[in-house]
Amino acid sequence: MRVDFDPEAMDSTSFYGLMTSVVVPRPIAWISTVTPDGATENLAPHSFFTIASTDPAIVQFTSIGRKDSLRNVEDTGEFVVNFASESLLHQVNATATDFPRSVSEFGYAGIEREPSLHVRPARVAASPVVLECRSHTTLRLGNSTVVFGRVLHMAVHEEFMAGRRPSSARLRPLTKLGGDEWGTLGEVLHLSRIPYEELRGTD
Repeated sequence: MRVDFDPEAMDSTSFYGLMTSVVVPRPIAWISTVTPDGATENLAPHSFFTIASTDPAIVQFTSIGRKDSLRNVEDTGEFVVNFASESLLHQVNATATDFPRSVSEFGYAGIEREPSLHVRPARVAASPVVLECRSHTTLRLGNSTVVFGRVLHMAVHEEFMAGRRPSSARLRPLTKLGGDEWGTLGEVLHLSRIPYEELRGTD
């Protein structure tokens, strides 16, 4: 027997809790931005994050409400996606607090920064992979805004590479689950896609 939930009959906060408990795990985009005057650097985790396009390379993250990351992207057109690894859990969580826009999470959480090559927002020095992005477009959906960013540059610390690609085992990506739950990589399964030609050969 299933338990049924009707989003139209529930308050949005309760249904949000259900949605984020079943759409798991979610990769974390640790978004760094800067205010238009350059006075304050902001850093915040966003777990509604994925790839939107591969050619051109575009990623997307969702801001629920009008958060500082969204405001800064709208005002400057730039942001950096810093990938969060397991070892950075406490620092990522420390930047999830709803600070005023004038407070830099870099400074509050003691996070070392490094300059980007193509955009003004700084990168997280300890992040294994960073994507420097320019805003492509934004899409307002209800109480949220989806931000699409054109990837201008990717930088990977060499110790996380295995051949020509970053290794998931070395990256140890941190993910978000429901409530205050976080996820780690766990067991990695390898299974190749079966070409249709091979399936036809078994008829």
